[in-house]
Amino acid sequence: MLACRPLLVTWALLTSSVRSQSWRPCTDLRPVDLLSRALPRPGQATPTQVQMVQSRGSRGIRLTGTVPTALSFTASQIFTNCDYFPSEFSLVATMKIQRLRKKTNQYIFSVMKEGSESLVLGLRVSEDRLHLLTAPPGGGGWRRIGFKNVRLDDNRWHTVVLAVTGPYATLTIDCGPPVEIKQVQTFPSTLSTRESRFIIGSRGHWRGRFSGLLRQLVLLPGSDATPRLCPNSEPSLAELSVPQVLKTSPLQPDQQGSVYPYEAEARVTAGDRPPCSGPEKGQLWFNFRKKGLFICDGMTWRTLMQDKERLDYVEDYQDLYTRSETLGVELFSIRSEGLFMAAANRDSRPGSAIYKWINGSFQLFQNISTQEAQAWKYFTIDNKVFLVVADMQKAEPELSTIYRWNRRQKRFLRYQTLETHSARDWEAFQIHNNSFLVVANHMRAKDSNHNIHSVIYRWNPDTKLFEVNQTLSTSGAYDWEFFTIGPYHFLVVANTFNGQNTTISSTIYVWLDGCFRSFQNITTVGATDWETFQIDGRFFLAVANSQQFSRKSQSLYNINSTVYELNMFTQTFLRFQDIPTRSALDWEFFTIGDEKFLVVANSYDGSSYSVNSFVYRWQGYEGFVPVHSLPTFGCRDWEHFTTEQGSFLIYSSATSRLSKVFRLRTY
Repeated sequence: MLACRPLLVTWALLTSSVRSQSWRPCTDLRPVDLLSRALPRPGQATPTQVQMVQSRGSRGIRLTGTVPTALSFTASQIFTNCDYFPSEFSLVATMKIQRLRKKTNQYIFSVMKEGSESLVLGLRVSEDRLHLLTAPPGGGGWRRIGFKNVRLDDNRWHTVVLAVTGPYATLTIDCGPPVEIKQVQTFPSTLSTRESRFIIGSRGHWRGRFSGLLRQLVLLPGSDATPRLCPNSEPSLAELSVPQVLKTSPLQPDQQGSVYPYEAEARVTAGDRPPCSGPEKGQLWFNFRKKGLFICDGMTWRTLMQDKERLDYVEDYQDLYTRSETLGVELFSIRSEGLFMAAANRDSRPGSAIYKWINGSFQLFQNISTQEAQAWKYFTIDNKVFLVVADMQKAEPELSTIYRWNRRQKRFLRYQTLETHSARDWEAFQIHNNSFLVVANHMRAKDSNHNIHSVIYRWNPDTKLFEVNQTLSTSGAYDWEFFTIGPYHFLVVANTFNGQNTTISSTIYVWLDGCFRSFQNITTVGATDWETFQIDGRFFLAVANSQQFSRKSQSLYNINSTVYELNMFTQTFLRFQDIPTRSALDWEFFTIGDEKFLVVANSYDGSSYSVNSFVYRWQGYEGFVPVHSLPTFGCRDWEHFTTEQGSFLIYSSATSRLSKVFRLRTY
């Protein structure tokens, strides 16, 4: 289990800059776009070994053919005032690399002596490392600046900044936290480039040729390029200087063919809704009925272009009678199988049920034995489908169960059990290709203690099991929410009750140095749910406050729930809007066309469970304004989903067997 030192993290700590020192240039160079220098100029013949490829919406250069020096130029073209490579500099590279085999080294670029195999300088990538190699001025073996545990070969775009100054080297990937190492020797100040050549994508040999896509390669003498690139809304594609041909259309108006051999990895499918999973990620689908173009994100189809819909009204669509009261629902899709809904049912004897969307409605698909189930969470690991249930059984030991989808039997089967304490919720998330689960432990049954630890579990790829990674102190934890802002990852817990009072702090944690650390405390009142969302580049958190209670006073249920917004000046979440609610238990954010909505689960007003829940529409300066009032009974959870039949909301009732599906009519 990971031990994490207590530390209150501030935004200033997260955004601390790397060390910089003064630099006296050998030449008067400005940023040098090495890739543009190597590419043919307009009107020049295009090497057949250079191919332009579009992948995941961005273009890059790929080397093909048998000539490893197809993209090269003499060093004298840029080192005009002297022959020495800068002793302080940064390199910026944007690349996309598929999985590399072990002990495979590929050169992003190199500087080679003309007419020989002598390496002056080279930037090299392998399965989990990045090396900058230099030839010492006095001869001998290479000097090597190496960074370990760098996984760039995940078939995704990454922007890397390698800054060198004196004995220090700093690596920043996708505007994330910089990693700094100190070398025994400083970078040579007299590294001669006389009679040398820059070679893009190799070191002059077929062996070691770069097999990925290269979009950007820039040399910036004298300074660290990171402040010029970061923060950035697209950190994996942050631009300092990208060749114009990779930004614009590959076709020129006065030519019949393309400037570069051009390949697009995306395919467009028309007709009925095709499957969307890992293999289809990045593929396009044109929906004739909706007149829209969609892209697969690996799990669901996301809208690229479509006739803008607007919400007109909400209509009753399906009455779904579950096995017992339903405390939570989870919507998910399985490739080639369709849409499913897992219901967390209170009664232990019948257990919980999974429903499948068939012919426009939910129908019973599978029964699963559970113990006072509170919530389900769907997640995937390496294309394997899992469900984990939060069970609140009172017998020792208290256990919750992970189920795995069996493709042959087309059923969820028991996979692993984990010790929990009156578990109320699970959250699944990934950080740096590592998979995690965190449980909201509400109370220890044997002594009714609410002030206990909730646990973060980490997937072990060797044992293929979840193992305890970190524990966090919580008070009557009810919900976890994971979210990402730029390169930073956060968890926020909804603390409900400390044994005496419901007006307590709920905590936001930030991932730093391999574990979660406290970032900000927010006072909440019986918090039961957090919902995070973005609107026009603004980051929001909405908390559902359920009741105001203390040992010395009567419970109040008609209280405010609050929306918080991240303030970039104070670098904290600040109160944005209070919304009157009635023992709110859940928020759900959804969009229709360009419109943004929140729906609240109002459950109790102090005398009756028959209370209206409200749909709020985002109206800019006014915040969220109520637009629809929906009759609900003991409403516990809302989920939004979309099918070929349209857009829907489903709510579960914690006091009745009846859950309801509403259709959102649009125009």
